[in-house]
Amino acid sequence: MQFSDQRSIYQQIADLICDTILAGELPDGERVSSVREMAASIEVNPNTVQRSYSYLQDQGILDNKRGIGYFIAQDAYQKVKSMKRDQFIKEEVPQLFRTMELLGIDLVDIQTLFNRHKQQI
Repeated sequence: MQFSDQRSIYQQIADLICDTILAGELPDGERVSSVREMAASIEVNPNTVQRSYSYLQDQGILDNKRGIGYFIAQDAYQKVKSMKRDQFIKEEVPQLFRTMELLGIDLVDIQTLFNRHKQQI
């Protein structure tokens, strides 16, 4: 896994898990890799993975079944989608609007680009 300097590593690991949930690769009730397995596979300290898992558990995205491991919580997809949507609106949209203003891009231009994108999918 390639980490960026923009966010802490534990947050990037949590983002990876959330993106996997949104992609439908980790459905509700699915067991996730153990802390040690995940740490070994992405080459980080197990404490960092534990911090990611604890954060996701606090958000209601993971459930910890003692002695068994971590599992994707019920309604995790909706929780992740809501969390990511709020994050996008708070963090990325303001920057997008500033850039649009600087470059003279209006909503009609964005709508045209969005329609082209939808046709390519």
